[in-house]
Amino acid sequence: MDITIRLEDKSDFKTVENITREAFWDVYQPGCEEHLVLHKLRKTDVFIKELDFVALEGETIVGNIIYSIADVINKNDEKFKILCMGPISVLPNYQGKGIGTLLMNHSIKVARKLKYLGIIIFGNPNYYHRFGFKNAKNYDIQTSEGENFEEFMALELNEGSLDNISGKFYVNPVFIVTEEELKIFEKEFPYNEKHVKDSQLK
Repeated sequence: MDITIRLEDKSDFKTVENITREAFWDVYQPGCEEHLVLHKLRKTDVFIKELDFVALEGETIVGNIIYSIADVINKNDEKFKILCMGPISVLPNYQGKGIGTLLMNHSIKVARKLKYLGIIIFGNPNYYHRFGFKNAKNYDIQTSEGENFEEFMALELNEGSLDNISGKFYVNPVFIVTEEELKIFEKEFPYNEKHVKDSQLK
């Protein structure tokens, strides 16, 4: 499989939103909201066009990764800018083939060149440790609620680049999706039945 990576273009937007929808459908909840988060993020000033990449097999887009600027705020109300990765999406039929790894490695390399300090993510530690991510408590960074857990991770983009950053991590408000706006946005897509998985039951 020959995969290439390039920056996303405006003409790709709807295709990538569809891919994101397919990638996350029924994974964390019945249906998904990640495609709407992506749609909303593109309209903000925290969205980073230089780190918005698509993966292609031939001329077909099969994956996407995006980044936005988030804030880490310390006890003295000092604010530090840091990268927030996600969503990262790969079409279901192409998952498990290393495409996500290609997107991660490529975007991390570019982020280093652009002199960003670090990246924060929420994700599977077994997957993201391979890229150098560690529990964010190693860098004295907590969630906005002041918590730390293995799925909340940070990556230094250069040695010591997070040494002077500490505090609570805050993403842009567009990550919060209401049922009503999701219902309206869903009308732009083909109908897809929602299913509840055992892992979603509490």
